[in-house]
Amino acid sequence: MNTLKRFLKSEDGPTATEYAVMLSLIIVACIATVQLLGSSVNDMFASVADTLDGG
Repeated sequence: MNTLKRFLKSEDGPTATEYAVMLSLIIVACIATVQLLGSSVNDMFASVADTLDGG
């Protein structure tokens, strides 16, 4: 019975869940940033390459 009471009062589960949610949001933000910056950087390198080729 005491084990059940301790389990119900334990806050380790919700804390771990909150950390998992925060981590997933950070990962989604990083992926979106990399995708946005990736296309911009690719365009910039293409422009530099065209300029160096004399185009």
